[in-house]
Amino acid sequence: MDIPSPETKSAIQRKLLSWFDTSQRDLPWRKGYRPYQVWISEIMLQQTQVRTVLPYYQRWMERFPDIPSVAEAPEDVVLKHWEGLGYYGRARNIQRTARILVGEYQGEIPGDYQALRRLPGIGPYTAAAILSLAHGQDYPVVDGNVKRVFARLFDIPWPLSEGRSLRIIEETAASLLPHGRAGAFNQALMELGALVCAPRSPRCPQCPISGECRSHGTGIVSQRPVPSPRKATTPLRVAVGVLGSRGRIFIQKRPPGGLMPLLWEFPGGKVREGETPEEALVRELWEELEVRVGILGKIGALRHAYTSFRVELHAFHCRLLDDKARPVLRSAVEARWVMPHELTDFPFPAANGKLIRSILAHPR
Repeated sequence: MDIPSPETKSAIQRKLLSWFDTSQRDLPWRKGYRPYQVWISEIMLQQTQVRTVLPYYQRWMERFPDIPSVAEAPEDVVLKHWEGLGYYGRARNIQRTARILVGEYQGEIPGDYQALRRLPGIGPYTAAAILSLAHGQDYPVVDGNVKRVFARLFDIPWPLSEGRSLRIIEETAASLLPHGRAGAFNQALMELGALVCAPRSPRCPQCPISGECRSHGTGIVSQRPVPSPRKATTPLRVAVGVLGSRGRIFIQKRPPGGLMPLLWEFPGGKVREGETPEEALVRELWEELEVRVGILGKIGALRHAYTSFRVELHAFHCRLLDDKARPVLRSAVEARWVMPHELTDFPFPAANGKLIRSILAHPR
């Protein structure tokens, strides 16, 4: 790929900054670009669109207005306010970092790249975003929107998943930074990708730098970025039981290792080949809790897609066959009997969240 000329760089800088000054969205974390707000928004925006993040961000800031409030909160409260965004390790890292900041930095986010990189959950991208947007330092910020813009703008002929594509993009992004206005320029590139240079149906006539875009000039915008090979997703059939006793429902907390650690769930597990969901549930509750259950009826079958697998969740109302039996935790680390309305107080995986809404809408 040819390096853009100084004239091209200057035109891109000038046109993008002018466009951003008049076209940027009014987003809450842009009010003052304070380090804490920038940090939380950037973590939330990883693999999540702005319109999805907005209500979560507002709710988070109402409950955790500053770093000490995150550090002092119970983990379940932090996870509950993250529920629905997925990738719960991000929320745990936020709290771990908040506690370090309170203990070592007087509750402030440092303005040093190496110091930021030593904090849990803050990688090169997030560190650059905090320094650029909140501290005014000259660091390029390369997110998915920027990668797509550059793939088209400079006609990158390889998938973005390839290392050579990323190297070109990072080097070019650094060379394009206008000294002293890196924050605005980074935001302009990300905003362009979100509003104009969209994954599908890009709005090239509205693009302020279409004259500098090599893909637009050769009519191959629809062929950039070059697609990466599709990753296969694994289908999973799962049976879970809403185990009731004396008006309460049994829930348990997942272990700290493995998938979706330390979230709450209804007991159950995978349906084996040749089993019905009902048979799987009876078996799983005996293996997990050493209790025999009777199935009272099916609540429904819910489907939910995660990054690498698709869950088909079969849910049933059930009861203990022996009222005096006490569940023995063989895989969970904690369990509670709760009133139905209390279910919403606990952080659950997204698929179970759908089930809770169904339970509350159709109480027994």
